[in-house]
Amino acid sequence: MKKQKKRILSSIFMGLLVLFFYAPIIYTIVFSFNDSRSLTKFAGFSLQWYEKMFSNRTMMESVFYTIITAVIATAVSTFVGTITAIGLSKSKAVLRTIVEQVNNLPIMNPEIVTAIGLLMFYSAIHIRKGFLTMLLAHIMFCIPYVILSIAPKLRTLDQNLADAAMDLGCTPWQALFKVIVPQIKPGIVSGALIAFTMSFDDFVISYFVTGNGVSNISILVYTMSKRINPSINALSTLIIVIISVFLLFYNLIPAIAEKRSAKKVKEISE
Repeated sequence: MKKQKKRILSSIFMGLLVLFFYAPIIYTIVFSFNDSRSLTKFAGFSLQWYEKMFSNRTMMESVFYTIITAVIATAVSTFVGTITAIGLSKSKAVLRTIVEQVNNLPIMNPEIVTAIGLLMFYSAIHIRKGFLTMLLAHIMFCIPYVILSIAPKLRTLDQNLADAAMDLGCTPWQALFKVIVPQIKPGIVSGALIAFTMSFDDFVISYFVTGNGVSNISILVYTMSKRINPSINALSTLIIVIISVFLLFYNLIPAIAEKRSAKKVKEISE
């Protein structure tokens, strides 16, 4: 009886926890189809807020800047972070330790401190704030996350792997891209996903380093927080759907490929 009660209580607790996490998301999705501007009373089904979202030029520009910044920042930070992590794995222990500690500073540092530091730096060198300053800031704070994701994978590799590849006829670049990179691919993908998420979601740093006429979704939502605009619900719903579909495919495709591979092996063995 005691075990059964514990199971029931555990199930109730897990149910409440899941509800706590997902209730706001479900609420946002439901009220994105609301026929009125109310955020508390559902008046009927309507797609008007999606129409207004797509017709709102400011909102579409914010979506564009958010996506283009996240994509470029992810690509650059993933490339730079990967090369840096590989280079550090071949460096002396003292240098590697120092660089790793420095790399952890932007991660541990509060965002507001980083934002003020970048603002003062741009002001000191007289750079006009805008898209470029926001993009550079995003690349800067994304690189440490990529290095942090790749470094553990590199520690598990045999240090003589690249030398063995070059002994067998590979050039240094071939050894890098055909031997080392495939071995650390999970770390690279994880780092890229974290970098994209951090860039897409950033508000504090972006708010301090961007200029007039350039804003991402986070800044747009902040400027609209003082007045009710259900179009934000529509935009949030689209983002949720896109992320959910991406995660679904990201998890299903490897499973399907593994299933097909196992089926082929079974057919060959038979």
